[in-house]
Amino acid sequence: MSQQDHKSINEDADASVIMTPTRMRQTIMRMAHEIVERNKDIDDLVIVGILTRGAVLAGRLAKELKKITEADIPTGSLDATLYRDDFHSRGAALSAKKTEISFSVTDKVVLLVDDVLFTGRTINAAITGLFDLGRPRAVQLAALIDRGHRELPIRPDYCGKSVPTQYVEKIRVRFRECDGKDIVISGLGSSIPDIAL
Repeated sequence: MSQQDHKSINEDADASVIMTPTRMRQTIMRMAHEIVERNKDIDDLVIVGILTRGAVLAGRLAKELKKITEADIPTGSLDATLYRDDFHSRGAALSAKKTEISFSVTDKVVLLVDDVLFTGRTINAAITGLFDLGRPRAVQLAALIDRGHRELPIRPDYCGKSVPTQYVEKIRVRFRECDGKDIVISGLGSSIPDIAL
């Protein structure tokens, strides 16, 4: 980690690093091996990442899975915004992004991927969105961070790290592809924005 990263984190006494770039890379590799162990017929697997950082994680998992299996697993991204149960009350504050899924999910095992699993409401919305596109044979869930505080009966099949948190605590996952760095930070300070439900 660079001195600049340490400086920016230390500006908020409540913030702490819970995943370094090296640990993130190792964690994603482990998750990919777990996915292969469970899915013997990799030809039936497709990957859908929840925008934005879930889609980045989905892409990284697809690359790791290709290293292990040599298979090009269809990978797409889904915006769950319009399916959220609070869209009508917060619609003006929510901006939808473009769903990009160029393959059928019908009769496939869909690996749904997000960066942070919190209440479960975003995952619920994403599953609703998936079933608007077709009827998967099964849906599996992968999350880099499970921070608890579930409000719906949803759990990850593959979890990078479980992080016990206070409800008001923030978890921020940053990826090189969209943030310029790989790091996971937790904290109570205002410098840790709330990026996942």
